[in-house]
Amino acid sequence: MTELDAFLDLLMLLASDFRMGGLFVLLVMAAVSDVRFYRVPNWLTFGGAVFAIIYGTFAARTPTAGAMNALGGLGTGFAIMLPFYVLRIMGAGDVKLMAMVGAFLGPQQTLQAILFTCIAGGFAAVAVAIHRRRLGHMLANVKGAAQGIVVSGIAGVRPSGAIDARQSIGKLPYGICICVGTIAQVLAHQLGFV
Repeated sequence: MTELDAFLDLLMLLASDFRMGGLFVLLVMAAVSDVRFYRVPNWLTFGGAVFAIIYGTFAARTPTAGAMNALGGLGTGFAIMLPFYVLRIMGAGDVKLMAMVGAFLGPQQTLQAILFTCIAGGFAAVAVAIHRRRLGHMLANVKGAAQGIVVSGIAGVRPSGAIDARQSIGKLPYGICICVGTIAQVLAHQLGFV
């Protein structure tokens, strides 16, 4: 099988899977909203999650397994991203968006999507820092944060997690990273890479 055949098979599979097509549309809508308004609307995240749970429940071999998979993914996405909201690293809309993604993907694939999203976020942060000519400042922030974590761990003191806004290099609409990371993970999963 050639690479073109594999790509065409992937396109056919995605076209026939209404659920993944819906997820991709919702992710793109969320990314566009985040870029334009620095906000991911609740109707999109909650509506998408409800759709994913209902679809997953009735499309599965057994409704109970489908519902548990969707709810497990929703909980996984929410639980892993919630600490970043508590530390004010990301917004509530980003947390809800990843929970919605989890409802579509289930727990295991959600963990992979979060990893892909973090990688996309790292690349985006570096690109933003370079664009704003603040790469050195960003690297100094990373070094300071890493040192603070190590010192807190050695001393047995809980790190504050507070980030001084004056030290920030600027806002990053993380909905883009969730969109790119999730789509990359789904495609890699469909191609058998993960």
